[in-house]
Amino acid sequence: MSRPTRADARRNFDALLDAAREVFAAEGAGASLEGIARRAGVNIATLYRNFPTRQHLFETVYLDEVEALGRLAAEPGGLGPWDALESWLRQFVSYATTKKAIYDAIAHRAEMFATGRDMIHAAGRPLLERAQAAGKARTDVSFDDVLFLVNGVSGANFVQEAQRDRVLAMALDGIKAPGRAARWGGASPWPSSPDLEPVVSDVLAATT
Repeated sequence: MSRPTRADARRNFDALLDAAREVFAAEGAGASLEGIARRAGVNIATLYRNFPTRQHLFETVYLDEVEALGRLAAEPGGLGPWDALESWLRQFVSYATTKKAIYDAIAHRAEMFATGRDMIHAAGRPLLERAQAAGKARTDVSFDDVLFLVNGVSGANFVQEAQRDRVLAMALDGIKAPGRAARWGGASPWPSSPDLEPVVSDVLAATT
């Protein structure tokens, strides 16, 4: 995804994306574009100059969330294995919340979703594997398991943000290695089966 090169234009572009993410999450895909422009501190003409159609805005917001996950994985900022994974999963909740809000509007873009899903797995899986190798995360879980768990949190209708944060913290505790050792001694009690792969793929297509 390309951003404007001029500094002031890039600031407007980023402000519009931030505003759109917040407004869509709060009000859904039918939210007012004028409201998004006001929240970003620009006029509606600036919004349309950057995003000629509502669909263009939806797709750019989605791709920006995916790219943010990639950037965070590539630049963990000196965080240790567990902290880097936790930071990434918290960002994933933001991505999943945004996707949920606009999913119906972009569901027909199967190729875009497939690319996004591949980018997410390429970014997040090494973080889990690093945490597992360091004894910080359970070794009996797969990356798909973790995404299912965190998606469950992001898809719930919480009364308050604080409640979502508490439930997410509980979910993250479930991924940590108890006593710095895997709960099941490193062996998964649920072996993967080729027969389950199409089912997993279909569910992840709707959630990631």
